[in-house]
Amino acid sequence: MSGKLYLVPTPIGNLKDITLRALEILNSVDIIAAEDTRQSLKLLNHFNIKKSLISYHQHNEQGRSENIIEKLKGGLSVAIISDAGTPGISDPGSVIAVKCIEEGIPFEVLPGATAITTALVYSGLDTTKFLFRGFLPRENKDRRPILEDLKSRTETLIFYEAPHRLLDTLRFLRENLGNRAIAICRELTKLHEEILRFSLEEAVVHYTNNSPRGEYVLVVEGKKEEEIQQEEKAKWENLSIEEHIKKYISEGLTKKEALKMVSKDRNLPKSEVYKYSFDL
Repeated sequence: MSGKLYLVPTPIGNLKDITLRALEILNSVDIIAAEDTRQSLKLLNHFNIKKSLISYHQHNEQGRSENIIEKLKGGLSVAIISDAGTPGISDPGSVIAVKCIEEGIPFEVLPGATAITTALVYSGLDTTKFLFRGFLPRENKDRRPILEDLKSRTETLIFYEAPHRLLDTLRFLRENLGNRAIAICRELTKLHEEILRFSLEEAVVHYTNNSPRGEYVLVVEGKKEEEIQQEEKAKWENLSIEEHIKKYISEGLTKKEALKMVSKDRNLPKSEVYKYSFDL
């Protein structure tokens, strides 16, 4: 009979944020696979947990996952932990979960600490819909397509960033998203936790004059519906009603669909728009 895999969240700063269930699992498994065994030892020693530790990080995740699968097939139970937060979210964990699904091996994902939701609620921005993008690539050529895809999204956007890259990333966000609202959450749950709410322009000025320290979560306002409507209006406001109808037809809509869209765009009765379509 196969053993069981557990993906166990660990505190993102404050050790008191570990759950009773997480402690129970860590005390019961045969092996703990840790992103950084030295870092994890601090946590385990704090709670007097003595278990066999193996490394499980981004550079050995593929090979180590195969090794863990064999241990699970042999009946051993294994817990995966990252340095902080939930395994699989910007940390190793998703690869082993997929392999367990493929092999039919049972696994459990425990709820627990994650910086994403903590920062989102702190931000004061829209929490009804959000998009988490983790760390952006280092090079502009790699991150520009990502921002191009995100800039029209109305969801609140969430990123992780390291201190030495923060100012460059803020400048890049300002250039590509415009001067949106942003909440910058530093060292969440730790002694020097700090939440700053700016415009992106203000954030650039602040960190030009103040050196970033610690780990950051950036929560950026999504594109406003009013802005989207204005951009849509700009596409047709200089067109006559007839030209507006032709535009939609040229984009592949039927005449009936085009009339409906023009009516909606211009907030006119469909019967009024229909008068301009006789020769189309």
